[in-house]
Amino acid sequence: MALPLFIVDAFAERPFAGNPAAVCLLDRERDADWMQRVAQEMNLSETAFVLPRDDGYGLRWFTPGIEVDLCGHATLSPAHVLWETGRLAANQTARFFTRSGWLSAVQNGKLIEMDFPMKPAETVESPPDLLAALGAQAVAVGRNAYDYLVELRTADEVRKLKPDFGRLAMVPVRGTIVTAQSDDPRYDFVSRFFAPAVGVPEDPVTGSAHCCLGPYWAAKLGKGELVGFQSSVRGGVVHVRCAGPRVHLSGTAHTIVRGELLV
Repeated sequence: MALPLFIVDAFAERPFAGNPAAVCLLDRERDADWMQRVAQEMNLSETAFVLPRDDGYGLRWFTPGIEVDLCGHATLSPAHVLWETGRLAANQTARFFTRSGWLSAVQNGKLIEMDFPMKPAETVESPPDLLAALGAQAVAVGRNAYDYLVELRTADEVRKLKPDFGRLAMVPVRGTIVTAQSDDPRYDFVSRFFAPAVGVPEDPVTGSAHCCLGPYWAAKLGKGELVGFQSSVRGGVVHVRCAGPRVHLSGTAHTIVRGELLV
């Protein structure tokens, strides 16, 4: 049976910006090997697989290389699809059961707001290869369960980074968040995210990284609500609100492709 398949630009203020995710609506449980092959075929940073449950939806995320534990843009994208296709009413909460527990999303005006776990970084010594692979000098280095966080002196340094991806892939984490305070008054901070070890050299916009960036910049700037700009080639805006042990991430989405998966 053909399965509904979508490509959605998430955290995108216009089409062909933000981070594209494939969204596959499942009719039954599928094994991980099959989902991994579909993700390889889609060749996007994430493919989301959505399965209806009595209490919401099951949600799993795959890069072209591995299944991951947490993904922001590939949660925003399936929530957008469920509302857009009428599978959920506009006033209903999208509830997803994931490898990181229950996550939820609601429509808040033009934004989709997601409730995610906070993943703060602890200050650490930089491993020997990290800064060499980035070709940068750090103001501070931290680490959470998933990634390294590297603060640079200026936003321009973040924009001009040209990492050695082969060397960066040897650092034993999911990825590396590089950030600085914004030099654009529309945003509080800028960032980029590199994850060559999981098959994503540079991710266009990374919601899960903002589970770390949110508390980091909230503490530095003394603000509970922030706006981040991920300064990739495509670029994307993430609104962040810190609330206790949770982070509310908001953005917009645009469906680019509707089709069917035939295998």
